[in-house]
Amino acid sequence: MKVVTTAAVVLAALLVAPAADAEAPCEPAEFTVAPDGTDSGPGNAQHPWKTIAYARDQVRAKKKNQKCDIVVNVKAGDYVVDETIEFTEADSGENGHKIVYRSADGPGRARLLGARPVTGWEKYKDGIYKTKVDRNFYTLFEDGVRATTARFPNRRSDDVWAPYLTSKLKEPEKEAVHQWLYSYPGDWDKSWNLDNAQVMVWSGGSWSWFTDTVPIQNPSWDDNQLTLEYWTRYALVNSRGGSRYFLQNSLDFLDQPGEYYFDFANSEVYYWPKGSIDKVVAPTVKTIISLAGSSPGKRVHDVAFDGLALQYSDFVSWYRNGWISAGDSGEVHRYPEYDRQIEMPRNRFGMITLTNTRDIDLTRLHISDTGFTAVYLLFANERVKVSDSLLENVGADGIKVEGPYPGEGDVAGHNVFTDNYIHHIGELVPGDASGVELMNTGNNEVSHTVVKHSARYGVSLEVRPEVKDGDGYAHGNVFKYLRIEEAGLDSGDMGAFYTYGVSNTDPHPITNHVSQVVIGDVIPDASMPDSGTRGVHMDAGGCGFSFENIEVGQVTDDKYQSYQCNEVTNANWADGFDASKMEYDKIGVTSSFPYPIPS
Repeated sequence: MKVVTTAAVVLAALLVAPAADAEAPCEPAEFTVAPDGTDSGPGNAQHPWKTIAYARDQVRAKKKNQKCDIVVNVKAGDYVVDETIEFTEADSGENGHKIVYRSADGPGRARLLGARPVTGWEKYKDGIYKTKVDRNFYTLFEDGVRATTARFPNRRSDDVWAPYLTSKLKEPEKEAVHQWLYSYPGDWDKSWNLDNAQVMVWSGGSWSWFTDTVPIQNPSWDDNQLTLEYWTRYALVNSRGGSRYFLQNSLDFLDQPGEYYFDFANSEVYYWPKGSIDKVVAPTVKTIISLAGSSPGKRVHDVAFDGLALQYSDFVSWYRNGWISAGDSGEVHRYPEYDRQIEMPRNRFGMITLTNTRDIDLTRLHISDTGFTAVYLLFANERVKVSDSLLENVGADGIKVEGPYPGEGDVAGHNVFTDNYIHHIGELVPGDASGVELMNTGNNEVSHTVVKHSARYGVSLEVRPEVKDGDGYAHGNVFKYLRIEEAGLDSGDMGAFYTYGVSNTDPHPITNHVSQVVIGDVIPDASMPDSGTRGVHMDAGGCGFSFENIEVGQVTDDKYQSYQCNEVTNANWADGFDASKMEYDKIGVTSSFPYPIPS
């Protein structure tokens, strides 16, 4: 017989018994929102509220001395969003508890729609309809598919940006112009009406780095010249040639199904539907959900969104990536060159926009048909999680983190982006488009992610080469179990995995780590005039990285381009690659990913 001492019994009891003052797990306080609800009453399952905005206001009043999570169950159905749903620090969870807004009937079942149907159509001619509208918008959708702004020349297919025209050098002294675009004789038809038209151009001549979408101020047909309303990012011609471009938004270009034209002067839209004209919707907002604390010291925190679908948002009337010259922002910064690296204030938004937040969970979301970026983290955001989510048909970047100006405080980082499938990126902004773009932010994890069909990057991490070590914050990042397919489809001088200006001074200690990555073929459109495409491109200051177990498909330049400042172990651009060390079964989204994998 085994004898158990009294001391042993007491010790065992202490190990398994809860402390006398331990709190039992609490039951979340639950409320309900439903499409057939009313914004009054108790907001319970029997008498639900109608809108998330009303639920937010009620929860704000009810969360004082919060002792457990508060859950808002959003029932299946469509919720039209006419104004951005805004959350401030007053909407934060308290005492370590979360406030959760979740799709109660499963992922993707509760849909927040940033668009309304366009109605009142009448037949114009051929297959084209027209109608009056009450607002301006800069993208359009039919039955869940983005329409094409009527353009010349017509695009080759629905998910290809080409073909293009090419700008011409009119006179040698005009090589540096940013506002005058010249054509070759015969490229344009002087009968065209360009009163509402724009140019979409890869400015920089033979460079294919950034795209600008700029209204046309007036045409001079005899000079084969267009004057643009705003300067483009780069000059329209360089020593190696002209810039690729197409013209868009003229009724004269509306010549096939799936195209639309907006007559801004008369508030009229013309559209040639592919199917039913009754299934056309136009955006109401650029941002559906905004979380914005009033300062880095007063952040929105401990809020979660789970399982919601967000569809449709708007673009802008004109677009350029960043300021043209250092200091153009007009603000005093230690590194004014950083003005050229980040978006101008007018373009700092996403379908979900986070500013001054921490401990925010965005899980099991389905985000689609965005006018610009899907999820945008601006400046001070920490411990944000985006996971198990499907992001598709995105106007610009999938997930973008834009940290602070260099040398002004490390206030952004420690975010996790995992188990996400991101495809068809840069539909309206192909230049600089990326599935995941991190700007001057550190200690982030990007893992178990698929990025597919991008005009430019798959994943990128950037600061600036002028930044002294210690003033840039893009260190401690981990990239693992990534699959990047169909990147670099319309650009050059790039890599599917890309870095710039991260570590700019010797000795470049290894602080960022990349492992278990498969990059498919990186083959651009035949019209692309720039230098070649790469699997991994460590541009100026792309130093201090370790690469382990990396496989790259076909490229038009090197599979790996870097200065001698990184460590590489087992990559297929070097001799001795051992494919058995690749964990292919773990690369990409996991088996628990909640949505069907797009075909």
